[in-house]
Amino acid sequence: MNGTNVSQSILERLAVELPELTPEARKAATYVLENPRDVGVSTVREIAEAANVKPNTVVRMARQVGFEGYEDFRAPFREAIRAGAQGFPDRARWLQGMKAQGDLGALYADMVDQTLRNIEESFGAISADDMQTAGQMIWNSRRVLTLGVGVNNANARNFTYLASTGMVDFHAIPRPGSTPTDDLAFADHRDTLIAITQKPYRKEVVEAVAIAKSQGMRIIGISDSPASPVIRNADIGMVVAVDTPQFFPSSVSTIAVLETILSFVIASASTEIVERVERFHDRRHQLGLYLEDAK
Repeated sequence: MNGTNVSQSILERLAVELPELTPEARKAATYVLENPRDVGVSTVREIAEAANVKPNTVVRMARQVGFEGYEDFRAPFREAIRAGAQGFPDRARWLQGMKAQGDLGALYADMVDQTLRNIEESFGAISADDMQTAGQMIWNSRRVLTLGVGVNNANARNFTYLASTGMVDFHAIPRPGSTPTDDLAFADHRDTLIAITQKPYRKEVVEAVAIAKSQGMRIIGISDSPASPVIRNADIGMVVAVDTPQFFPSSVSTIAVLETILSFVIASASTEIVERVERFHDRRHQLGLYLEDAK
């Protein structure tokens, strides 16, 4: 068994044992689960400091999952680094190994392969300059409307939810009981529309983009082809790859692009957005909406 498999089995055991660990050991284990790459290159003191626990707590955590101490616990992670597993595994060998597991293994390999290809193709076709322009456009807008229907309605609403932690006038459309064109009724050149659709293109999205353009709105189009009517009518068009072995188009690249746009909004914004996000989450902690770490 190679270092990669051993280190993965350690993480799986840690996840199973997590509820049984002491509160302090649980903090150490949680840090390891969330930052496994740090283990192979960090001392016990560095891991303890990062997890905000004492070094002997890290040692106890290692012992609770079957190791004599931290050095034995760390060894498989170091071996994984030496074997080159610190980066992404060799894709060809990895996918071939999955396909050898039978029909379901082949399906799994096909899904993974196409997902990675979609991400690579999408970001390979979108420039950082376009991302920066989109980020500045959104931040400087009076109002931002994100339009998606079908599966893209969920993508638009997720993006809007995240953005709304730092921006006030940010809305996913169509609103319940409304239509996209109704939601654009009072929009103008001060506003931005982010429109998302893939083949077969949804008529209401294409029509909404045309109306938004006639009203002077700035448009960011996200679609699957440079020939898409959404891309052709947009101020900034971002083409995403959505191929998949299954019936429905993939949303992975769309979500990744939306998350990247949001990161550029934050990078382009004033410190006000950071303060808003901090205030938003501080308030949630004060209201008891989050499960706090055990003391």
